[in-house]
Amino acid sequence: MTKWLAISLFSTALAMALPAQAADNLKLNQHLNYSSDSQDGPLITGDHLEDGTVPGKPAYAIFYGEGCFNSKRQARRTVDLYEQYKGRVQFVVVDLDRPRSAAQEELVKRFYEGSIPHVVVLNRDGKAAYNAAGEVDSGEISKVLEKALTQ
Repeated sequence: MTKWLAISLFSTALAMALPAQAADNLKLNQHLNYSSDSQDGPLITGDHLEDGTVPGKPAYAIFYGEGCFNSKRQARRTVDLYEQYKGRVQFVVVDLDRPRSAAQEELVKRFYEGSIPHVVVLNRDGKAAYNAAGEVDSGEISKVLEKALTQ
């Protein structure tokens, strides 16, 4: 085995062994036009947006399109929820207008049903406690997240 092949195999094994991180430092795009379906770029920015979920911790996932004003409003709620629950709930952001990572693609296959915005809350076991398309009030999602945190 060559030195480079051995390094490559070790790096791949290490990456698979390390837990993924959920999105962090979420910020709302300050240039969003909430009154139209204009393409304003990514609705939410942050770190580790390409990651999926980590088992054993509740998660909130949003699937959105950049040119959807309903997605823009849900993105604002998502960032507000992130501020309220960061450190206790993992957040996953899937921009359906951009290339997706393997972790994001897995979530799309498992939960996305074709309409945007789409919100999923997963309990600690990775099972959907909430899974619906359309805008959802932060209060309703907070109730689901609180329940997921206590289970």
